[in-house]
Amino acid sequence: MAERGKKLQRKFVGPYKVTQHVGNVVYKLELPPSLSRIHNVFHVSMLKKYHPDPPHILQSENIEIDEALTYEEKLVKLLDLKVKELRNKRIPLMKVLWRNHGQEEAT
Repeated sequence: MAERGKKLQRKFVGPYKVTQHVGNVVYKLELPPSLSRIHNVFHVSMLKKYHPDPPHILQSENIEIDEALTYEEKLVKLLDLKVKELRNKRIPLMKVLWRNHGQEEAT
């Protein structure tokens, strides 16, 4: 299978304690109060086993979730700007650093 681009890679938040094994492939997690609007029962495909390593942890307090349970990516700064020239067009290409993402995840 072709490798995904960094922008399409899944992001995990946590780790959170599993409080109950609901079914063969369903688990209930102990989520913090800041994530109270998110249902705390997850299919195993949405979970990832945690191997202790501090750089893997994303702080959930930094993620602002709206009523539709989505969040907005905000531009921090433009890292690079190039212009690609085709036969009769000029296409500007920009490399953008987004909020809540590291330099290596710039798109």
